[in-house]
Amino acid sequence: MRLVIDTNILISALLAPNSLPAELVVLWRSGRFDLLTTEEQLDEIRRVTRYPKIRERLAPAIAGRLVRDLRALAITLTGLPVVEMSADRDDDYLLALAAAGAADFLVTGDKRDLLGIGVYAGTKIITVRDFLTQHGQRA
Repeated sequence: MRLVIDTNILISALLAPNSLPAELVVLWRSGRFDLLTTEEQLDEIRRVTRYPKIRERLAPAIAGRLVRDLRALAITLTGLPVVEMSADRDDDYLLALAAAGAADFLVTGDKRDLLGIGVYAGTKIITVRDFLTQHGQRA
């Protein structure tokens, strides 16, 4: 199974180690699914984790570990197609990543821009809770 996880979910996992996003990251690190990423997402993680509001709650070493793990364990794709589908153009790369990598799921908390799409290029767009429920992790 192949997933794209929205950056907001990855950051949430770092900020709240007992949360559903953190549970999803644990499943990925334990090899339960393949995670797709791109340099654009790695750049976004580095940028967002440097925001003062995030830095006061998150040690740089923890954010650095996530980026290192993504580089080592995730499938990094390049040469993504141009996609102009989301109301937030900054999210289009996630849809492009899902399409290029034939992802089964794009997991996000973005109700306004991504969840409303539902399915894109064969990729189901769902919440963390729905993914964990569908795959036997949560009741």
